[in-house]
Amino acid sequence: MAVSAVQSVGAAAVSDAAPPAEPYRPYLGYSPAKNWMNDPNGLVYYEGVYHLFYQYNPFGTTWGNMSWGHATSTDLVHWSEQPLAIPQDADADIFSGSIVVDHDNTSGLGTADNPPLVAMYTAAYKTGKQAQALAYSTDAGATWIKYSGNPILDRDSNNFRDPHMFWYDGGSPEKSYWVVATVEATEHRVLLYRSDNLIDWTYLSDFGPANATAGIWECPDLFPLAVDGDPANTKWVMVVNLNPGAVSGGSGGQYFVGDFDGTTFTSDSTQPTDSLPEGELFAGFDDGTYSGWTAANEPGNWKNGPFGDQPATGAIDGQQAVVGQIGAGLINGFNDGDWPLGSMSSPDFTVSKDYVNFLVGGGKHPRVDGSQLGNEPPADSELLFDGFEYPGSESVVDHGWTVTGDFVAERNPSTSGGDYAIGAKRINTWDGGPNGDDNIGTMTSEAFTIDKSFVSMLIGGGKRDGTSSQVLQAELLVDGIVVDTASGENDGALNWKSWDVSEYQGRQAQVRVNDQATGGWGHLTLDEVVLADSPALVRSNETSVNLVVDGQVARSTTGNDSETLDWASWNVSDLIGKTAHITVVDNSRAGWGHVLADQFMFSDKAAAPRLESYDWLDWGRDFYAGVTYDNAPDGKRIMVAWMNNWEYANDIPTGQWRSAMALPRELSLKSIDGRPKLVSDVVEQVDGLSKPFAAVSVPAGPVAEGETALPVDDVGAVYRVDAVLKPGTASSFGLALRTSSDGTQSTPLTYDTASGSLSLDRRASGDVSFNPTFSSVETAPVALDDDGRLRLEVYVDNASVQAFAQGGSTTITDQVFPDPSSTGISLLSTGGSAEIESLTITPLYGGMYDPQPVLAAPGAPTSVAATSTEPGVATITWAAPEDDGGSPVTSYVVRSAAEAAEVAANARAAGSVCEVTEGECRVTGLVPGSVASFTVSARNVVGEGVTSAPVDVRIAAASGTPTTAPSTDGPSAPASDPRAGLAATGLSVGLAGVLAALLLAAGAATLWARRRARRNRVTS
Repeated sequence: MAVSAVQSVGAAAVSDAAPPAEPYRPYLGYSPAKNWMNDPNGLVYYEGVYHLFYQYNPFGTTWGNMSWGHATSTDLVHWSEQPLAIPQDADADIFSGSIVVDHDNTSGLGTADNPPLVAMYTAAYKTGKQAQALAYSTDAGATWIKYSGNPILDRDSNNFRDPHMFWYDGGSPEKSYWVVATVEATEHRVLLYRSDNLIDWTYLSDFGPANATAGIWECPDLFPLAVDGDPANTKWVMVVNLNPGAVSGGSGGQYFVGDFDGTTFTSDSTQPTDSLPEGELFAGFDDGTYSGWTAANEPGNWKNGPFGDQPATGAIDGQQAVVGQIGAGLINGFNDGDWPLGSMSSPDFTVSKDYVNFLVGGGKHPRVDGSQLGNEPPADSELLFDGFEYPGSESVVDHGWTVTGDFVAERNPSTSGGDYAIGAKRINTWDGGPNGDDNIGTMTSEAFTIDKSFVSMLIGGGKRDGTSSQVLQAELLVDGIVVDTASGENDGALNWKSWDVSEYQGRQAQVRVNDQATGGWGHLTLDEVVLADSPALVRSNETSVNLVVDGQVARSTTGNDSETLDWASWNVSDLIGKTAHITVVDNSRAGWGHVLADQFMFSDKAAAPRLESYDWLDWGRDFYAGVTYDNAPDGKRIMVAWMNNWEYANDIPTGQWRSAMALPRELSLKSIDGRPKLVSDVVEQVDGLSKPFAAVSVPAGPVAEGETALPVDDVGAVYRVDAVLKPGTASSFGLALRTSSDGTQSTPLTYDTASGSLSLDRRASGDVSFNPTFSSVETAPVALDDDGRLRLEVYVDNASVQAFAQGGSTTITDQVFPDPSSTGISLLSTGGSAEIESLTITPLYGGMYDPQPVLAAPGAPTSVAATSTEPGVATITWAAPEDDGGSPVTSYVVRSAAEAAEVAANARAAGSVCEVTEGECRVTGLVPGSVASFTVSARNVVGEGVTSAPVDVRIAAASGTPTTAPSTDGPSAPASDPRAGLAATGLSVGLAGVLAALLLAAGAATLWARRRARRNRVTS
């Protein structure tokens, strides 16, 4: 496709207001002005206002001090932050919950004339117990009173939480009552209770475990929806969020479709436990032995951990239940818990089939390329500072170091802290003074000469990102100036980091430990500083299953921080005929520092992961704790979710605030592949943020192989993409979003024809360094429609991509953190040429920090004049209006001023003599010698504006006899009815301009019609 074929619909784009100081602040979703936010709570619509309550830390940007924040909106788009709603108290934090409108005052907490809003939340008591409590409001949610009889529902459990209430209509008063869905989080059960007054509750039933159980279950919801809009065919939807163990890793939401009879929810979509897929079994560990596999357990470990002498039969002492194994035995690296390190190796085999399939579980600690399993410095290294192994009670001060602040000589070096330290001693600023994490000061080494190319060190402990005013780092000083720094990763494990010092060869340097941090992870641990000609290899903290070919790891897979095993597959078709073996590596002592493996098979096809057979609210990484509104207008089911993931939520680089909500979605049930599935559609109010006058439309046609940049300089970073694409001859195709001019940043959204899947790749999206789990590719199965098309609707914001495929039957939501200047968009096609059926990119106003201006129709055009130099022809000219109404003028309308309505009806259905985009209109077919009168008005996205004062012109009677508007000082000749001339000769008025305007208008109209129509279309 030629780039020059792209056209802009309407006039030049209107630039956004300057973005807020924080470049990742969302324009399209809610975020608090400051501090931490997580789960949406208490979603309720009341008296024309949507209320969004949420988990909130009033005192910081990481999780803690849980209270309920509050925001309100009249349209789900423009939000106003309200004062703190329900604060924590001395006894309990305020965890997640819900709010209902008690219309009939069943609780007695309001009156018949002023029914209360009633909130049920989890009181997370300081003792560890979790129970359900009430608060209520009688002033439309502005203030809240905690119920004096709390807690109102108590199971004496530490994991009983997240109540979601609703009114169950059983068809008659005696069969109708309040129901609340709660969870026993670690047992993977949703518990249902009923009440007549919202205070006294009776147990009904429970649901689960079912489908995804790799993490704790949280934030349930239960609601009815008509299938395909048919009220006679209503099913119930049970939403269960879980963390970790979601389909794309970490936290996410699943759902079940079934029936609820007022007592019990029965799922139609629970998947049965599967049997072995097709293939040749290589190792199943079901005979009580490792069958030729060799275990290398940690020497001296009292339980011979991690793998022991024989396969486990399930969970080991102290371990959660192991789920998903097949047969009697499996590899389980939990002997002696997460502490011991070791590996397990299979016999050699010859790769003979295209796939190696196996079950894997346990920790999610991926293998690091270019790493080591040990902790060794480079072979040619020179140890500095004696590795802090000073004899006896000698301190760092005795060896040339200076200490300041809270640090004292006799405490340094320390003999504690820091896993994987070498030797007995190291610097640990927790121990270096009397105040633990609150110690503040510096420790500066004696000078040394840089005579090699790299300084490497083992370092761990805390990390302060660029948004913190605190400093916590090891510093390299050359000539007293800091030239490089290193810090921990909020982890007690030490690992190697290196400084390239080749440019400082021969110069004097010092190492300074600078701890100006307080609070959690407010310390640093440093050990084994060395000079070498090569950097130290980082230690791979992996819990992995690896395929080794020719002594190199050719494939690697890890668990998902779960005791649930799931199928993994390696495509090894390129390795057929090679000799290989499998190693299972447990090289982590941290949380989830173990690995599970079972049922290694060789097969001609990949084994499908069990997770992909379950139903998910979203296939991205950043859509969690999704729940729906109570009392929403017109019976709509509207969901809001937290746009973050617990794997990295505390680390995202957003500044004085942390976390945003995804765009609100309206849910429906549609029949897809023979069964009802949830379909998500961004609420229609978001359409009001569109700037159709600034949209960029790409004509239908082929997409050249490779990457084709689109001319979208005026679109900005916040926009919607509406696309209908076909694969053509391409093996994969799609869009690259938020691309940088130098090609280093890009977020591709691509469809793979072989696998029938849509992927969002954020590995090069921008800043991915803040947490090792963030860099990722999210993949969802998506079938092309009956016409072989992929239909996409994608919302791109300052720090997120929310993709809706095939009418919302599949969605992928991910955060991204590109540079603000990375606003490019490209077409992608690999292996051939894809096809565009339609593609429009529409800039969006912001709902939060770029509010849509109040638009109006334009004022009257200025400098309107009319002349006639040819018989029967008049030329009308004008200039743009002084006031365009806040939106660019898209066209001008010229009308006959004499009996304008009647002339318009006869001349053109559109009501105009001519409609053009420029400041001139030529009218033919007029009566020579007559006086004609014309007006001009302007149109913009709002509509037609003020009409100009009429201008008169005497139509030329003979060729070359110019005439102008008649004098107002004396009488003029009687004018013939201009309708006669128009009716007799028809119109010939700036045809090219008219056609251009009509094409542009038709394009905009088609886009809006498509936007409306797609709400009722999904892949079937």
